[in-house]
Amino acid sequence: MAVKKITKRWLFNSLGVILVILIALEVVIAFSVKDYFYGSVERVVYSQAETISGLLSKYNSEGTGDYEAYFRTLVTSFEKRNIMELMAINSGGEVVLTSSGFLPENESMTPDHAEAFNSVDKTAEYIGELNGENVMSVTVIPEGSTADFASFRLVTSLENVDNQITIAIIGTSLICIAIVFFVLVSGSYFINSIVIPVGQIGDAAKKIAEGDFHARLEKKTDDEIGELCETINYMADELGATERMKNDFISSVSHELRTPLTAIKGWAEMLEDSSKDNSIDNATLERGMGVIIGETERLSVMVEELLDFSRLQSGRMVLQPMKLDIIAELSEAVLTFEQRAIREKKDLIYEESDDIIPVMGDKNRLRQVFVNIIDNAIKYSDEGDSITISVAKAKNGFVDIIVKDTGIGIPADQLEKVKTKFFKGNATRRGSGIGLAVVDEIVRMHGGEILLESIEGDGTTVTIRLPIDK
Repeated sequence: MAVKKITKRWLFNSLGVILVILIALEVVIAFSVKDYFYGSVERVVYSQAETISGLLSKYNSEGTGDYEAYFRTLVTSFEKRNIMELMAINSGGEVVLTSSGFLPENESMTPDHAEAFNSVDKTAEYIGELNGENVMSVTVIPEGSTADFASFRLVTSLENVDNQITIAIIGTSLICIAIVFFVLVSGSYFINSIVIPVGQIGDAAKKIAEGDFHARLEKKTDDEIGELCETINYMADELGATERMKNDFISSVSHELRTPLTAIKGWAEMLEDSSKDNSIDNATLERGMGVIIGETERLSVMVEELLDFSRLQSGRMVLQPMKLDIIAELSEAVLTFEQRAIREKKDLIYEESDDIIPVMGDKNRLRQVFVNIIDNAIKYSDEGDSITISVAKAKNGFVDIIVKDTGIGIPADQLEKVKTKFFKGNATRRGSGIGLAVVDEIVRMHGGEILLESIEGDGTTVTIRLPIDK
């Protein structure tokens, strides 16, 4: 369908305009050539007519001899009889003498004789058929004309001129045809150079839309089509990567959900069996309930994280901003991780600021951001590593909450992707891979940004930059 539409558009627009221009040019050239050749012949004939008329007028004014005899001599001795014929005409319009010596039969009566008598300058022109031949004639009524020699007519054939005009028109037509042929060939090549790649791009796009992310296009040119091929290939790469991350995400989430559910189910079954024969002691009961409560909270956090991600994707997450002290909110978030850090033998260092830094934001969402960032810092650190949390006022009215760890770090090629949805850099650590994408969007909704610096094997520094409420 694309081929037909583009070809049809080119035929009607480009080729159609070119054809109209060439036809108009052909008509103009034809009339111009005809006017030029006929004008040249006309000038020669009129020039000769003026010469003969001048000789007759001069002879008549001198009155030295027989006017008709002189007229007859001019006709019979006409020097240019090879290109035109001189005729003497009587007052009745009949040819009485010609320079060729042959009198025309029944076709000598042309309208130029009568027109010459009625015109002011006693001259008339006729272009048309005479004795079966296309001619140009000029009739002049000279001074001193008599009844037998009332006028003279110069007649020249236009056959050669018409042939020259025909040759010129044919040559011009051939040139126009050659131009049209060249336009057709070059246009067809140009259209094919667009239509065929566009068709291939369409086929590749359909395959990609159907889930075949291995479909690729070969870049054959360095123009816009080549750039489009590269863009389609890049799109396929990114979609393929996103699809892989999504599958990994589903697998990771399934594993993350199955692990606590397995623990909950196992302890619940054990507690149920023990309660039947009263064989459970208080310590075991307390431990089992603790595991169930802890894993339930873990599941709740994961489900809430998934719900937040869904709200962000659909644009349904709404902030409830209020003025708050960002230091107080950060301190409460740090407090929730102190026992965990001690339990996992990691140093949690909080450099609490004495300032009160007001921020307009959603209290719960900002707490979610702090908890997620600190949780990641602990999660991706090993025993003996440290996590340092500090606050600093940045330029242009922003405050920086800095979480720095000495953990495993992030590879350089993954640093730009860690905030991407579904991306999970280290599969050996628990997590769904959407937490950082969610908190990044939350910070953006507050008018801030999250900055990442990391060296693989040497730790990561996360800076949460938020605008201070003035």
